[in-house]
Amino acid sequence: MTRRTLALLGVVLAGACNGAAAPQQPAGPAAPPGGTASARLLVVTHTAGFRHDSIPAAEAALRAIGEESGLYSAEFARSADEVRARFAPGALAGVDAVFFANTTGDIGIPDMQAFLAWIRSGKGFLGAHSATDTYHESPEFIAMIGGEFDTHGKIVEADVRVNEPSHPAVAHLAPRFQMTDEWYRFRNLASGRTVLLSFDRVPPDGVGTAGDVADLPLAWHSTFGAAGKGQGPRAKGQGPYSYPFIMFSTGVSGSGAPSSG
Repeated sequence: MTRRTLALLGVVLAGACNGAAAPQQPAGPAAPPGGTASARLLVVTHTAGFRHDSIPAAEAALRAIGEESGLYSAEFARSADEVRARFAPGALAGVDAVFFANTTGDIGIPDMQAFLAWIRSGKGFLGAHSATDTYHESPEFIAMIGGEFDTHGKIVEADVRVNEPSHPAVAHLAPRFQMTDEWYRFRNLASGRTVLLSFDRVPPDGVGTAGDVADLPLAWHSTFGAAGKGQGPRAKGQGPYSYPFIMFSTGVSGSGAPSSG
């Protein structure tokens, strides 16, 4: 994983775990004041389908970001048994955000509606890469995460547009950047998303005609709950080799104001 990737994850996780409104200008995460407890981030890496070999790197990076920034402590659910235990009724109490890092398939959450209600309460959800290849059979989950994996082509270098250059999660990448990755295409894209990164030309990966004008979203965020139709705090990352692209959504607190999830 690159420094660019770590910086992006750090900014996004700072918002998701701390619940503060996202700043309008880029700012790196700062350690919490002395005596302030860090947030708790539950990272889920269990897979019920294809398993990416980058998962250990994702776990190490997410743990390192938390330790180095002091903003959160990372906990992990790596197996079906651990998912069942960590997502049992009431078990997410005290957890501030959940990160699906390359999950696939039905990973065994015992009560999906309770999990989605937890997000709506103002908690955070983030998802990287094949988080969108998870729970295809659950329309509610797909609506929350904001899109569903459709296909991808070969791993190629491509030019990425930064749609929201003032957003702290991607400001350091503006206005454009090049990267080699496995580029996902999505279906069932939800309304109400704010797209952070996209392709404005089809990449040369064999899916479509390379160079054709396009509008293909790569990363987004949105609000999930009564104040917004769409996602809970989620993060979507492209690529089994790096995670530069984050899609995330925020739950809505009881006051009706979106958290920064």
